[in-house]
Amino acid sequence: MKLKLGFIFFYCLSTFMYGQDHAQYADSVRISNAIPELSYAVVTGDKILEINTAGRHSVDLTDAATLNDRFHIGSNTKAMTAFIIAKYVEKGNLKWDTKFFAVFPDLKKTSKAVYYDITLEKLVSHQAGIQPFQGENDPLVPDFKGNSQQKRNQFGKFVLTLNPAEIDSEHKYVYSNAGYTLATMMLEKVTRKSWEQLVDKVFNEDLKLDVKLSWPENISAKDTWGHSFENNKLSPVPSNTDYRLDYTEPAGDINVKLTDYIKFIQLNIQGLQGHDNYLKASTYHFIHKGIEGYSLGWFNSYENNQDFSTHSGTAGTYYTIAAIDRKKFIGYIIFTNSFNEATVNGVRMVMRKLKKDYGS
Repeated sequence: MKLKLGFIFFYCLSTFMYGQDHAQYADSVRISNAIPELSYAVVTGDKILEINTAGRHSVDLTDAATLNDRFHIGSNTKAMTAFIIAKYVEKGNLKWDTKFFAVFPDLKKTSKAVYYDITLEKLVSHQAGIQPFQGENDPLVPDFKGNSQQKRNQFGKFVLTLNPAEIDSEHKYVYSNAGYTLATMMLEKVTRKSWEQLVDKVFNEDLKLDVKLSWPENISAKDTWGHSFENNKLSPVPSNTDYRLDYTEPAGDINVKLTDYIKFIQLNIQGLQGHDNYLKASTYHFIHKGIEGYSLGWFNSYENNQDFSTHSGTAGTYYTIAAIDRKKFIGYIIFTNSFNEATVNGVRMVMRKLKKDYGS
């Protein structure tokens, strides 16, 4: 008993010392890279090993960072959209090999024949050859009318008239925000609910998280301001800024607190450990490891004989990153409210430090 208690004491002391060291290190990196706010966490399937936040809501404000702050997570939304889709695949509304045009036969006549065999799985894993729509060199998009779901449907129809992106033999996928719009269209059609309604249903009603859409509210409430990088300086972006994601919201338009995102990551870790929860363990295995390279909302990354699911996200004003060590079942999360080269470099430094100390 004394030996066991001694081990527990040593483990807790080591974790506490790690926490102090990492908090100081992360804040020094934040300051040296001019990141207004940086929050991070290290978690297992059932524990928070470390969590911390530092900085300010904006370069122009004195509001101190808190763990109640919200961050726009950009393309880390993809894992959450894939999670929703996986739930309805389990329910039998769709199958991973369901063809897009089995759900939308009326769109076939206006679409290029090269897309006739694309499936839900191919769309979510970026193997359908859909044009990327990542903001640079995108085809000119018409100004569609209607609500968000109606605009996505019009955008999807338009995307399928374009020539496909070329998939090279090395990667076997082309990362595409528009592909997630097409996958979401399939889900919306069979569930008769919009993506926005499904986000609310799965994450807020079922899982009791606090997930919201678009930018965190910072005009009528104290919260984070994202920062763009213009004229070699960070500029705070108010939440009422009209930022068009080109109808690819399911690929990158969720905001969330770190404490709630932790719960999402922990569900994934538990599933990878073989435990059923909101999804079946077999579903988590397929989401994370079912497809080489980019699986379903997650990149497969192999570092120094380690095995990771990882993803980063930005819409130009926040930068977030998440990584799950699939051998040690540890999750690493870093949220920031700026985006430029210095932010990315700072986040990478903090991530390397956390992985080295917890993963070695």
